[in-house]
Amino acid sequence: MSNTESEQSMTDTAVRTDGGTETKQSLRQRVLSNPEPAAIWLAGLALLVAVELGRFVDWALTIGGGIKFILDGIVATPTWVGSNFEGTLGFVAGAVASDITSLLLLFIVAVFLRAYLPFHPDEKLGLDLSRSRHLWFERGFVTAVLAAVVSVLVFTPIGAALKNEVGFYVGILDSLADTQTLLSRETIPNHGYQTASGSWEGTFLGLSARSAWLVRFTMVWVYAAVVMSWLWRGYNVYREHYRRMDWTPRDDVIDRLRSHNWGRFGLVVVIGFIVLALFAPVIATYPIQENVYEPYSQDSEFKYFNEEAGEVQTALHGDANINSRSQGAGSQNVGINQYDDYGRYAPLGTTTSGEDLMTHIAYGAQTSLSIGLIALFLALGIAMLLSLASAYYGGIIDLMAIIGTDTIISIPIFVLVLMMSVVFQQGDVWIAEPMDGGLLLALIFAFAYMPGMWRSIRGPSLQVAEEEWVDAAKSYGQTPLAIMRKHMAPYVMSYLIIYGSLLVGGMIIVTSALSFLGYGVSEPTPEWGRLIASGRNAVSTQSWHVSTVSGAMIAIVVTGFNALGDGIRDAIDPQAEANAGGSGGGA
Repeated sequence: MSNTESEQSMTDTAVRTDGGTETKQSLRQRVLSNPEPAAIWLAGLALLVAVELGRFVDWALTIGGGIKFILDGIVATPTWVGSNFEGTLGFVAGAVASDITSLLLLFIVAVFLRAYLPFHPDEKLGLDLSRSRHLWFERGFVTAVLAAVVSVLVFTPIGAALKNEVGFYVGILDSLADTQTLLSRETIPNHGYQTASGSWEGTFLGLSARSAWLVRFTMVWVYAAVVMSWLWRGYNVYREHYRRMDWTPRDDVIDRLRSHNWGRFGLVVVIGFIVLALFAPVIATYPIQENVYEPYSQDSEFKYFNEEAGEVQTALHGDANINSRSQGAGSQNVGINQYDDYGRYAPLGTTTSGEDLMTHIAYGAQTSLSIGLIALFLALGIAMLLSLASAYYGGIIDLMAIIGTDTIISIPIFVLVLMMSVVFQQGDVWIAEPMDGGLLLALIFAFAYMPGMWRSIRGPSLQVAEEEWVDAAKSYGQTPLAIMRKHMAPYVMSYLIIYGSLLVGGMIIVTSALSFLGYGVSEPTPEWGRLIASGRNAVSTQSWHVSTVSGAMIAIVVTGFNALGDGIRDAIDPQAEANAGGSGGGA
């Protein structure tokens, strides 16, 4: 190595006090200096996405639809406020209230966008402002810019043209979402019919409906295993070749979690639950639209072999469901791993309505996962903001947070959720429509569980607010929002991760309990608790599978989330396991 290269290497790498090394190169420089591992890993990503491109596009459109729903609700808020004022105080008051609400919403957005301004408008105008006035001026400037943009989009043809342009690209994505993928039921169909000779028509490679479904079911889990291996390989590639430091505390956390038997069990269960939810359209034995939502539509017609007539006939899923109900013994039951009289294979049997139970279980997992994730992220975000603000400012803000959260905590979780669910559903509020009450439950869960999360991180937030680096950031003139985001939030995030992972199981239990009582997710959206309620009278008969399978799924998934939460807690804070006598699981 030449002297120049040696000097460059010494400048690019620093020796830490713990004996490790830390490179000063950017991530881009590190990748360019050794591109082969990253290229191989990205090639694997391209292959995994290519074989399931339509599914990934469909997921993206689903997320985009959720974001659009939220934005539509926010956009409609000023109109709603204005209409209320107009009804009591007149047209002028309604218009003023609507405009003020719009400006307040834009100002909230401006608070977060201000940090991304490419220049300081007060300096451009030659203004000499104090620090606080400088912040308010920039926020007001961004608010004015946003108001001007919104006005142009609303009151000129530009908004309509932009909407049409977005609709054009969304249409292209819709077309991509409908393309056939490796795991789609078009590639591996299982819904066919037998002929008089006993052979199968319309199924994958002429296999029986049972074998064809098992092939697709197995392929889903093989694909999921390959994706998990690819993710783990990506972490190791980054750790070995591109990470700035050759060791971080996160390495010890992952190593402890890998050796935590109880935590590993929970991780496997949670991953399986997520795969079941994400790939519900593939794992489901029949399309949910035909079998559950619209069983009497023209698209729900299918062919089957009528043994009495000795010929192939057609039927609707709705009529077939009526004759395939699991409501007791004998002919009133289609049990686990059986066919009904229409040649439809039911891996887990049928429900009391004759619908495929596997389809309900798969889409019920999707319902539970959606509710849990929405509630969890909302509760985590609100609890984080509230804890950081109350710890940073203290005083009246902290006192108000304590009073408000104590008021909510004083009501038992189940009673609070049940009460709010009944009030909103009977009030016929628009928020109760998506997912047949699922979105409403998610918002109620976020409200009910947020105080507990805030309590769990209030102590660490108060502790970090008194640290020297926070005082140093204040002395350097950093804004409170920047201090909370950069210097306080990373410290308390681990506590939120631990607490949040332990709460998802509770949300699934409460959702199922409410649906069991008839106050949760209503028909026709599949939900596990409602399955238990529908089959509870047949537990002692041959139709035991309706309630038992659903109850077993709830028990396994809730146990898995609790186990994963214990594993994460012991991995992040090993002292907690030592204090508890190692009861959290094998390490």
